[in-house]
Amino acid sequence: MKKKVGRVSDMADKRKNRDFEGNGKRKGQTGKKEGTRIPGKPEGKGAAEPFRKEGRKVSGNQYGKPEETRVKRKPGKACEKGTGRQPGKQEGTGRKFAKPETGMVRKNSLCPVSHRCGGCQYLDIPYEEQLKKKQAQMQALLGRFCKVYPIKGMDNPFHYRNKVHAVFGHRKGEIISGVYEAGTHNLVPVESCMIEDEKADEIIGTIRGMLKSFKIKTFDEDTGYGLLRHVLIRRGFVMNEIMVVLVTASPVFPSKNNFVKALREKHPEITTIVQNINGRGTSMVLGDREHILYGKGYIEDVLCGCRFRISPRSFYQVNPVQTEYLYGKAIELAGLTGKELVLDAYCGIGTIGMIASKQAKTVIGVELNSDAVKDAVQNAKMNGIKNIRFFCNDATKFMMQMAMAGDTVDVVLMDPPRSGSTEEFIRAVAAVKAKRVVYVSCGPETLARDLEIFAKCGYRAQGAWPVDMFAFVDHTECIVKLERVN
Repeated sequence: MKKKVGRVSDMADKRKNRDFEGNGKRKGQTGKKEGTRIPGKPEGKGAAEPFRKEGRKVSGNQYGKPEETRVKRKPGKACEKGTGRQPGKQEGTGRKFAKPETGMVRKNSLCPVSHRCGGCQYLDIPYEEQLKKKQAQMQALLGRFCKVYPIKGMDNPFHYRNKVHAVFGHRKGEIISGVYEAGTHNLVPVESCMIEDEKADEIIGTIRGMLKSFKIKTFDEDTGYGLLRHVLIRRGFVMNEIMVVLVTASPVFPSKNNFVKALREKHPEITTIVQNINGRGTSMVLGDREHILYGKGYIEDVLCGCRFRISPRSFYQVNPVQTEYLYGKAIELAGLTGKELVLDAYCGIGTIGMIASKQAKTVIGVELNSDAVKDAVQNAKMNGIKNIRFFCNDATKFMMQMAMAGDTVDVVLMDPPRSGSTEEFIRAVAAVKAKRVVYVSCGPETLARDLEIFAKCGYRAQGAWPVDMFAFVDHTECIVKLERVN
C-alpha cells in the first residue's frame, strides 16, 4: 500500500485568533438578557424590535454599533486549531526565519514529510497513546481547578479536516504545491495528507496539473511575479458541497471561464468556485476582494440539526464529527430550560448560539467580523430561528454597556481564540452577573490562565471535558463549566 504524504492544511488559520490565516475573520463577541435591551439595532430588515423591560425608556443606539454596520479590521490570525503552525514569513518582507531543528527522519513514518511539515506532532504515536498524552496534559493544567473527565476521542482519526489549504510555487521549472516548512517559507511539496479530506487533496492535484496547459504561473514571493498563490478547499460533509477558492495576486485571470469549465469537467462534485485577490506582501492567505466564478460563492452544511452557510472567510470547525459532540456537550452544560437569556460571545457565523436557541428563551450573538455576522443572519433566517439576534461589536464593550444599564444575562457561551480571553472580558462577564459560563477552549494553557481570573471574579469551575478535535496534533479542545458562587 502506498503511503500517504502529510500536509498541514491551513497554516496559521481556526481562530483561535479566530481568523484563519489571512481571511480577515475573527469571531466577534456579544451580550444580552431576557426582558432587557439589546445593544444596538438588531441585524437585518424585519428583525424583531429590541427586547426591553417594562417602563424603561430605550435609546436607539446606546450600546454601540448595530450589527449591520460594517466593521473594518485588519486580517490576521494566530494559528488555526489543529495545525499549530504560525505564518513563517514576516509580514511585508520576503525574509525567512531561521530554520528550526527538525530532528531525524523516521524510516517507518506514516508520512515522509512530517519532519519538515511540522503539522502532525503525534503522527507516529498510536492513537490510544495520543489520547493518554492529551489526557495527562489536561489533568496537569486543569486538575487544580476541577475534575477533568476522560477525553472524547475519534472513531476514525484520519482525513477529518474539512478545510484544506495548499501553497503553490515552482522548483526547477516544475509546479509544486504543499505547505511551508515549519518556521520558514520554504515550500514542502505534498501530494496527499493523512488528516485532510482526500477529495480536497485530489482537486488540488488536478489544479496543479492544469496550470501548465493554461499557461498560469505560480506566484513568486521574492520577485512578486506570477498569478496563483494558494488554493483553499472547503467541504460540507453532510450536504456534500465543495468550495474551491483560487487565491491570485492579481484580479486579471486569463481564460478563467475555460479554466473553471475544465476543472468542473474533471470534478463535477465542485459546487462553487471563487477567485480571491490577495496582492499584499504579507503572510496572509486571503485578501479582501472576491469574484464568484461558478455557483453561489458559498457552501452549506448541517451541524447539530441546524443548516449553516459557509463563505470563503467564515470560521467553521474543521472536524465536523467531533464538533457535533463538542457543541452538544456545551449546550448540555449550559443547563438551559427555555427561560434563559444566553449571550454567545465570539459567535462567528452563529453555530453554537443557533444550536442553543432551541433550548433558550433568547440568544444574543456578538461577532466582530462583519462577514461572519452577515452569514450568521442568513443562517438564522434559513433555519427559521426567531429568538436570536446578532450584533457586530466587541463582546467586552458590549457587556460593559449592558452592565452600565443594569442589564444581566443568565448564561455566557464563549469560544475565544487560542490566545484565550482577556481579563477585561472576564470582568465584563462578572459585570452582567452571568449565572453560568460555558468556556470552549482550544488552548489549554490560556484556559488555565483564564480560569484563575474567573476564580478571582467569583466563578468556580465545575468540571472540564476534553475533546480530541485534532488527531495526530498536540492541541486539545476542552469545555469547562463555571458557575457564579458570589
